[in-house]
Amino acid sequence: MPNFLGKVAFLTGGATGIGLACARAIVEGGGRVMLAARRRDVLEKVAAEFGSAAAFVECDVTSDASVDAAVDATVAKFGALHLAVNAAGMGMAGPLTGQATEVFAMTLDTNLTGVFRCVRAEALAMKKTGGGSIVNISSIAGTLTHRWMSAYCVSKAGVNMLTRCAADELGQFGIRVNAVMPGLVDTELAVTLTSSDDAVAEYKRRMPLARIGVPADVGSFVAFLLSDDATWITGQCIGVDGGHTLRQGPDLVELFRPLMPDAE
Repeated sequence: MPNFLGKVAFLTGGATGIGLACARAIVEGGGRVMLAARRRDVLEKVAAEFGSAAAFVECDVTSDASVDAAVDATVAKFGALHLAVNAAGMGMAGPLTGQATEVFAMTLDTNLTGVFRCVRAEALAMKKTGGGSIVNISSIAGTLTHRWMSAYCVSKAGVNMLTRCAADELGQFGIRVNAVMPGLVDTELAVTLTSSDDAVAEYKRRMPLARIGVPADVGSFVAFLLSDDATWITGQCIGVDGGHTLRQGPDLVELFRPLMPDAE
């Protein structure tokens, strides 16, 4: 288990799914975490579970002011910032020719520009600390096409390049930036897929290791990237996906079509 004694982490999407698994791994390693998300009730419950090792702050990653305030609150609470996981995100489906520009833009504002806002604020705090490690939660959709999921794919491809650019710029300050690209993981965000036998079968047939992931599969690897065991790793976008990225993206159109009967 990585050693996070004396380390402070800020996590968006930290109260559910992959973000929560990352937070749990950090706390188990002796670190302290600031959980950031939009739903106060969920944040309160998780923070109570972690006790004195955790605090929480409401945060909307589509707002500069909200992100900056959340990172400032982390430093004010714990005295420094050493680690960050940017897991907040949203999914969106629909045919490209029928998708409103506003929906496409909203997806990018959350999944890509939201990560940019967080990395910017986190890096400014980490420069004062003397360095740190940031992990962005991307997706296999950043490298594999998913039919009827163009906005999501583009947003995650952008996260991958943002990760590489940030790693290149921030290395001089002792700040490492990496990304993980999960496949289908059994989380609240993915429930539409994980609750569908057809969707699960489609994902499994694309994976050499034919099983759906659980949050801890991703959380344990993120913990490694955050830790001092990975001090010579930066700018990498790594699949945690059962080998899915060796093959093709899933074709989920027949799952989505009944949900959008007017789509073309």
